[in-house]
Amino acid sequence: MKSVTTFNFTLRVKVRALLFAVFLCVASLPVLAQHDMSNMPGMSKPKAKSKSKATTRKKRKATRKKQTAKRHDMGNMAGMKMPGMKMPVTHQRKPTSGMRKAPAQKSPANKNQMGNMPGMNLPAQSSPSPKRSAVPQPSPQQMQMNMPGMQMPQASPSTSPQTQMNMPGMQMPTASPNPPAASEQQMNMPMPMASPSPGEMGGMKGMENMPGMGSMNMGPLMVMTGNDMGIRVGSSDTNIMSMGAMGSGTTWQPSSGPMHMYHKVAGDWLLMFHYNLVVALNREGGPRGVTKAESVNWFMPMAYHKLGKGTVQLRGMFSFEPFTFPPGGSPLLFQTGETYKGQPLIDKQHPHDLFMELSAQYTLPLGERGTWFTYFGYPGEPALGPVAFMHRMSASENPSATLSHHLQDSTHISFGVLTTGFTYRWLKLEGSIFNGREPDENRYDFDSHRWNSRSARLSIMPNSNWTMQVSYGFLRSPEGQEPDTDVRRATASVQYNKPLNRGNWASAFIWGRNHTSSPGEVRNLNGYTFESTVNFLDKNYLYTRLELVDKNELLRPTDRALLGITDDHPSFRIGAYTFGGARDIWNTKTISLAVGSDLTFYSKPAILDQLYGANPVSWKLFFRIRPGKMDMSDMHGGH
Repeated sequence: MKSVTTFNFTLRVKVRALLFAVFLCVASLPVLAQHDMSNMPGMSKPKAKSKSKATTRKKRKATRKKQTAKRHDMGNMAGMKMPGMKMPVTHQRKPTSGMRKAPAQKSPANKNQMGNMPGMNLPAQSSPSPKRSAVPQPSPQQMQMNMPGMQMPQASPSTSPQTQMNMPGMQMPTASPNPPAASEQQMNMPMPMASPSPGEMGGMKGMENMPGMGSMNMGPLMVMTGNDMGIRVGSSDTNIMSMGAMGSGTTWQPSSGPMHMYHKVAGDWLLMFHYNLVVALNREGGPRGVTKAESVNWFMPMAYHKLGKGTVQLRGMFSFEPFTFPPGGSPLLFQTGETYKGQPLIDKQHPHDLFMELSAQYTLPLGERGTWFTYFGYPGEPALGPVAFMHRMSASENPSATLSHHLQDSTHISFGVLTTGFTYRWLKLEGSIFNGREPDENRYDFDSHRWNSRSARLSIMPNSNWTMQVSYGFLRSPEGQEPDTDVRRATASVQYNKPLNRGNWASAFIWGRNHTSSPGEVRNLNGYTFESTVNFLDKNYLYTRLELVDKNELLRPTDRALLGITDDHPSFRIGAYTFGGARDIWNTKTISLAVGSDLTFYSKPAILDQLYGANPVSWKLFFRIRPGKMDMSDMHGGH
């Protein structure tokens, strides 16, 4: 009987031990499942299941202790390694594969080790509560990383004091029922928004290469770097075309200047729109001067798209000047070039064509620093001369054309252009074949002439504030009235831009020379232009343009007879000196309105006094509308 009693007692002890072991295994399953994040899409952590009502309070407390002890080392989780960043370790269990053992959290030196990441200075952490000192606790701080394009969910009252890093494509685990965090740390870091590659978390790619983490990828094409917007060439992360450096045609200008345009990301396309509209009262002085109301204007839509291994740019440029200029052109003393009703234009600036540019450019990356590009325009601009005057930052407020226009940049409208070239870092070499004939009097159609002209240009941009170019071109019979006359044009220019605290200062010096040759006659004409515009105190502008230019088409046959000149093309050195200012009267993020005025004084040979007067003076009063200046700080902020 005694042996039976002993056997029954032993059996009951074993059964109870077995049941207790099974209970412990079942109770630990939610805790183990809470940490298995590798097989969960987006790393979503399910909430721990609540314990059975039959479980005693003592066992629930033991389970919570086990949950607290089994925190992961976030610094070593697959796909979350960040250079120089160690995440807090909260457990004291024996380390397993992929986990580091950390000392107890009593020492402040062991809390939230963030390594050497720039811009991540954390505030001091409060010491743990004495009531919980006997229980191994994680760091009592909750850290959040707020990054552009990353919205951080707020911790719920039951969130345990653990490190949270919410990134695109990753949902953080739901916290276990522990007391709320004592405080929160926020780290504001501008982060690139490139799509994640295998093994990298979305939004973290390329961060280590960004100085000060001041760069941000905004979709597949647009990249913000410092104060400049760039267009990605193909899929390259380092081969970027600066939007600020893009002038007319394929020209470069300093990339540090302000940009006035709208932009929108539409799927895989980046769309932009730029325009400038000036309504003016134009008074030209002297006997040959008149007073006219007019409007100078142009509109430019652009689109960018990744195509194959490269990037394609589509661009249009249109002007309503054929409708908004006075008949025959805008009054401008000493200006020459092109025709009206079969007669050469004198003392007038011709209107630009309705279709100023319809072009496509395809750019391929060559390694990480170089590109090869091809540009086609009908109409378009060949690789000859500086940035066209209406696009130069140094002339951004001056509504008048330069007197040297036909010696420097008049080929910016050519009906038929093919350009190809290479860039390497700060160097660009390109060449063009094109139609060298100037547009005809019909400003609404498309001209058709042989592509029998050619040009080459070397451009240098050593930094964001400077650009330089030299170019040479051969233009076959550019003037329709003189089909036997060819022009060999050489140009050189230097452009400088300096961002100011509350403004900008842009300047340019340009030289152009036409070597004209016709049967039995050779002539050389030179044009020198200096212009500068300073924007200060946000809304104010002062500008100047100083020119010296050779003109040999100022006199009609009756004028030559009056002056007793027998040469068919007498040349005169003309000086024009413009001083003006403007002020923005209404600025928003979408539109900028300004009023302005300028005065122009002239120098000339005394023989021309009979025609122009001794000291003619011209003036303009104008009203200008254009898009608001793009705010790069808003761009970095994700707007």
